[in-house]
Amino acid sequence: MFEPQGRLQKASLRARVTWLAAFCVAGAVALVSFGAYMIVRKSVYDALDESLRSRAATVATGGKVTTPDEVENFPAAFLAAGDVKMGLLQANTGQILFPKGSDRPPTVDEAWDVAQGERPDYLWTDHKTESRVIAVKYAPGQAVIIAQSMSPQRTTLAKLSVVLLLIGGAGVLLAAIAGTAVARTGLRPVQRLTEATERVANTGDLTPIPVSGDDELARLTHSFNAMLGAVAESQERQRRLVADAGHELRTPLTSMRTNLELLLASERPNSPTLSEEDKREIQSDVRAQLDELTTLIGDLVELAREDAPQVVHEPVDLHEVVERSLDRARRRASNVTFDVQMQPWTLLGDSSALERAVLNLLDNAVKFSPSGSAVRLHLRQVGDGSAVVEVADAGPGIADADLPHVFERFYRSSEARTLPGSGLGLAIVKQVAQRHGGTATAGRAPEGGALFTLRLPGRP
Repeated sequence: MFEPQGRLQKASLRARVTWLAAFCVAGAVALVSFGAYMIVRKSVYDALDESLRSRAATVATGGKVTTPDEVENFPAAFLAAGDVKMGLLQANTGQILFPKGSDRPPTVDEAWDVAQGERPDYLWTDHKTESRVIAVKYAPGQAVIIAQSMSPQRTTLAKLSVVLLLIGGAGVLLAAIAGTAVARTGLRPVQRLTEATERVANTGDLTPIPVSGDDELARLTHSFNAMLGAVAESQERQRRLVADAGHELRTPLTSMRTNLELLLASERPNSPTLSEEDKREIQSDVRAQLDELTTLIGDLVELAREDAPQVVHEPVDLHEVVERSLDRARRRASNVTFDVQMQPWTLLGDSSALERAVLNLLDNAVKFSPSGSAVRLHLRQVGDGSAVVEVADAGPGIADADLPHVFERFYRSSEARTLPGSGLGLAIVKQVAQRHGGTATAGRAPEGGALFTLRLPGRP
């Protein structure tokens, strides 16, 4: 029952376009041909009826026939030449008179009504003789019948139907050929897309596809190229993350391995022993290196989580997020104070990610601020449908050469290399801002230290 539909679904897109074009043209040709045939058919039969009425009117207004002999002796050859049959109905006798040597014209009850004067005329088709017949009043008690063969008209209509059928068939064939050509040309970009996807699947090659034109398929190719670019960028980010992470992990792991090997070697028989002070220093170094690894791995996990595409629709009160980050920063840094000014602001986002970003900015400011100084934290509206979180420290500030790179992964300025940290905190801040439709910037504060600004969309 569903076999034709299944075959159509299994057919190629090119074949379906060809069949669709052929079917559409076939339907249009069938409608036009049917309309043309019906119009011509009506015109032909209307012309035949008009001819019969004209002949009947001529006979009815001509000289009157008074005797049966005049009717029977009428030259039948004239009637045969016009492919016409003629007769005279006599209502009083119930007879029909017609010329000798000709066929008797067909009659119906309505024709006798005309002879009796009950109606002026009557026109009908006699299917037995394939003729069109008219009966008109001739004289009191009489009616003349004229029958015209429809063979010429039927022959003309039969030829017309053959011509229309041939033209329709030629049109369908041309439509199929044109549909094939259009499908082959129009689907060439789709074929290139198919080849490109197969190439990506088989080789991992993310080379963009050449684009020509500006139609829907060209826009589809642009979208596919944008997807390839996004995939290539994601792969490059992953490659850089793995390479940078490997580089950053190598140093603490190497130092930890050296210290552990030194401790283990001191415990072997006949090996030089370490003093208690040296052991304490080595153990302290190992703990510091473990803390550094823990921080680095946590930041890597957080950065990988931020890299993953996420759709966030949770209403977030930014004022509360900043308050929670500030509480955590105060517990970690008791040697600095915080100058806080905040205005209410809400947005759709991830509250935990935003809290982590603000906390990273505060930790960074605390790390570079001298003891007893103040870190400025302001949350204010800027009037363009966004709000900014400003964090300024009292440290030495950011060198001009370092400003373009502070948000890069694992980038650390020369002043920061001696301080604890993984070099990923500001990179996380940038990614959180971008995921929420905002931006993160760095500059110099009027106090002379570094100024970091987190701009986020939302509403008061």
